[in-house]
Amino acid sequence: MDINTVKAVYFIGAGGIGMSALVRYFLSKGKKVAGYDKTPSELTHKLQEEGADIHYEENVELIPDSFKCPDTTLVVYTPAIPAEHRELRYFQENGFEIHKRAQVLGMLTRTEKGICVAGTHGKTTTSTMAAYLMDHSHVGCNAFLGGISKNYGTNLLLSEKSEYVVIEADEFDRSFHWLTPYATVITATDSDHLDIYGTHEAYLESFRKYTSLIRPEGFLIVKKGLDLIPDVQPGVTVYTYSATEGDFHAENIRIGNGEIIFDYVSPLGNIRDIRLGVPVYVNIENGVAAMALAQIAGASPEEIKTAMPGFKGVDRRFDFKIKNDRVVFLSDYAHHPAEIRQSVTSVRTLYPDRKITAVFQPHLYTRTRDFYKDFADSLSLLDEVILLDIYPARELPIPGVSSKLIYDNLRTDMEKSLCHKEELLDLLKEKKIEVLITLGAGDIDNYVPQIYELLKDR
Repeated sequence: MDINTVKAVYFIGAGGIGMSALVRYFLSKGKKVAGYDKTPSELTHKLQEEGADIHYEENVELIPDSFKCPDTTLVVYTPAIPAEHRELRYFQENGFEIHKRAQVLGMLTRTEKGICVAGTHGKTTTSTMAAYLMDHSHVGCNAFLGGISKNYGTNLLLSEKSEYVVIEADEFDRSFHWLTPYATVITATDSDHLDIYGTHEAYLESFRKYTSLIRPEGFLIVKKGLDLIPDVQPGVTVYTYSATEGDFHAENIRIGNGEIIFDYVSPLGNIRDIRLGVPVYVNIENGVAAMALAQIAGASPEEIKTAMPGFKGVDRRFDFKIKNDRVVFLSDYAHHPAEIRQSVTSVRTLYPDRKITAVFQPHLYTRTRDFYKDFADSLSLLDEVILLDIYPARELPIPGVSSKLIYDNLRTDMEKSLCHKEELLDLLKEKKIEVLITLGAGDIDNYVPQIYELLKDR
């Protein structure tokens, strides 16, 4: 099916952050768009306001008639949808063309130049920053982002003039194997999704396969020190990067007065006195990678330097909600032990003399089972931890796997508690909060507005 001749697009799992960008893309192209999602959210309500027909009951009868013609309807689903989903089975049994989200993105990387960001963590911030830099240059870009950009209030950027498309390359379910990148960054290869891959070696092999998909005239930029041996086609240029080492890196880093400034070193041209818009240490590394991609796409040093201070970040990525002399409250999507360690370290750098409390909601039973000791090690860097129940997402419970596995392995001399999310606000009312961070990829974010109201007048 030619993506340009499709008249109607039906989404199963329409409210996911990656899926919703495609919903918006097809709406912008004048297609009829409808779909199913399990639960209403602020995002699905916005999609409905923008023209998508979305329902929340798994029911074939609720599929609009204009989406029941196999010749004109494309069906897009997320891998998080179970195979026995009734609407998915209806489309399968009636001869519809059905694609995963990543397959549709893959089509776009074959018709445009894909600027992709892969890795266990750092993907969303790095890809959103690269898109922002390119959009603020003469190059421009289209972008399908894994989070809501605070600069744009959306996860989709469209450009009629640019040949580039920025995409977050997701390794879950080997989705990124559908892509054909022109240039890609690989940020990290810490084990994850072992329910899919089984072993760390298989996980690494999946990234190795991804590197083989880069166009022959393309570019690979790998975080220095990763245990990854790329398998690239002849003609691909391979670079390294990190915060302080590699072909692309930062020098003369200055941190103080709420600012981070550094000199950017690059084989494509150095840039002095880069000022970060979101001044946390981890964004030095994210910024180096994003600037490397922007340079490869053709953005000039002057354009990059001018744009960088204006980057406001991504919702739920080191997202400050309150920041004053009395109390600090931020929300972060970190849901892998390495991400949590990075997040906590960044907070500690900013507030070395203040008590730091975290509320953590583990995401997935399998991830908790596989990494509970690593979670405990990372969370033990905090002064206090409040552990919520595991957010199941697509999984059924696993006997013996609960947040208590993490709790039992936390530092014995730290403040720690187990808490049902419904009781969280009452527990926080009793706490003396100096710096609070909510961590997790589940529905902990639904409580952020209430926590904000609780803390804002303290």
